Amino acid sequence: MNDEQDQTDVTDAPPTFAALGLGDAVLKALKDVGYESPSSIQAETIPTLLQGRDVVGLAQTGTGKTAAFALPILDRLDVKQKTPQALVLAPTRELALQVCEAFQKYASGTRGVHVLPVYGGQAYGVQLSALRRGVHIVVGTPGRIMDHLDKGTLDLSELRFLVLDEADEMLNMGFAEDVETILADTPDDKQVALFSATMPAQIRRLSKKYLNDPVEITVKNKTATASNITQRYLIVGYPQKADALTRILEVENFEGMIVFVRTKNETETLAEKLRARGFSAMAINGDVAQAQRERTVNQLKSGKLDILVATDVAARGLDVERISHVVNFDIPTDTESYVHRIGRTGRAGRSGDAISFVTPRERYLLKHIEKATRQSLTEMRLPDVDAVNATRLARFDDAITAALGQGERVEAFRDIIGHYVRNHDVPEVDVAAALAIVAQGDTPLLLDPAAERARPTFTDKAARTERPGRGEDRFDRGQRRPRHASDKAMKAYKIQVGKRHKVEPRQIVGAIANEGGLSRGDFGAIKINPDFSIVELPADLSPDVWKRLENTRISGKLIELSEDRGPRGGGARAPRSGADDGPPAREKKPRHKKNRDDD
Repeated sequence: MNDEQDQTDVTDAPPTFAALGLGDAVLKALKDVGYESPSSIQAETIPTLLQGRDVVGLAQTGTGKTAAFALPILDRLDVKQKTPQALVLAPTRELALQVCEAFQKYASGTRGVHVLPVYGGQAYGVQLSALRRGVHIVVGTPGRIMDHLDKGTLDLSELRFLVLDEADEMLNMGFAEDVETILADTPDDKQVALFSATMPAQIRRLSKKYLNDPVEITVKNKTATASNITQRYLIVGYPQKADALTRILEVENFEGMIVFVRTKNETETLAEKLRARGFSAMAINGDVAQAQRERTVNQLKSGKLDILVATDVAARGLDVERISHVVNFDIPTDTESYVHRIGRTGRAGRSGDAISFVTPRERYLLKHIEKATRQSLTEMRLPDVDAVNATRLARFDDAITAALGQGERVEAFRDIIGHYVRNHDVPEVDVAAALAIVAQGDTPLLLDPAAERARPTFTDKAARTERPGRGEDRFDRGQRRPRHASDKAMKAYKIQVGKRHKVEPRQIVGAIANEGGLSRGDFGAIKINPDFSIVELPADLSPDVWKRLENTRISGKLIELSEDRGPRGGGARAPRSGADDGPPAREKKPRHKKNRDDD
């Protein structure tokens, strides 16, 4: 960047979004989702982008940068133009989907806006059909965008806006060459916004080469969560989450609680499970009518309802002082959502509690949250049998004490019990025990310690399915990682990138997982050689996965996945003779030259 370019240090945000120059349709959408005032990055970036300037935004995840670029793009969109006007590049399919959902949410007040996510792991047919019908905004990963450019199925000739989201992460994952190729294949007069948590030399070079006199906007990293909120996490396998939540609900002393899940369907499913276990719970999500939502929230405020199971969108703008606890049943994939979620508790200066369920595969998300908020979360132990039983006895005692306070009713029942004792010659304490059985029903009041000790703990169950999360594949280049303790059959595969291409294990895992639709737990040992690498993947890769990986690139080079048949010391056995060698490597096609000057 030039020394003369603007340097802006964001400090104070204006009080409203209306002051930033956004149109009525976008402002209405913001009001509908409960946004009241812009964050620092939004306050500085939105007016700058509305003026048509290029922007370099230095901000951590969780500062609200998605809205910072999405809102001005939507405000200036021409819905009559059917070819893509905006392209957002994201390093992972998870982030691409999240950005796409944000665009759709902010576009709710503008009719006819079409947003398309483009990423590996989704069938080409869905994407091709949408592109033929016409889309205004494309949000995708560099590998799949390059694929469409190669095939000539993505027309960027009339592109007006391009966003690089988490640019440093994209470069770290080996997408540098792809990103530069995409930038070169787009019109010179487009407006570019680049967002990055850091500013390494490679990002500065990219900015200087492809951005036009950009305004640099810096948001200083501040602790984004309130100090009066106690933040804890529990490592638990996904199938055990409902049982773990039940244990916590029994022991925690809470007034009102919001339990956050990722999907609309899960809100209803979990609320129903909680009601079946005796808890007062209701669900709200984007499909719940406004009148019903208001009734449910009022019930939570008045104490008629104790637990609200909600999605992020449904809980936006929710302000109920009675909420003492927030539980992230599904931990959010971005810190911005985490901060918004736990901000529902600890209101009006009161203390609050936030508990996050983390599966072993999601440990990397926990690290991202701690890094972005600059606060450590405390690991908690699931309440044991003794703690649960002690709580149940205490509540049983409280119920008896409360009933004894109802003088007239107690007097009436005393006569009835006395009549039974006289006629059946049974001690009063036995009658009381029998009445407790009637009240309790078939469910035992107390857990059986012996039976509970014989069962695997929640942590044990979680450990059985533990897989490394993103960011946990940190082993030396060229070193093999030990095989996971798993029943999954693994096989050695060969990819045509190695040490001379400057690849690292995390780049291999990131690219293949994103494009192939695999999870991080599908990877075994990785061996990086000078000209190729050997990767252990599931032995039963489907034809669909093979097809997705045909066009996958790492450091700009096609990986050309095939089964490994060569001997290698300490490696996996070669497959049996006659085993399927997978689809042949795709013949390289000349790069799609659209939008470049013809030489």
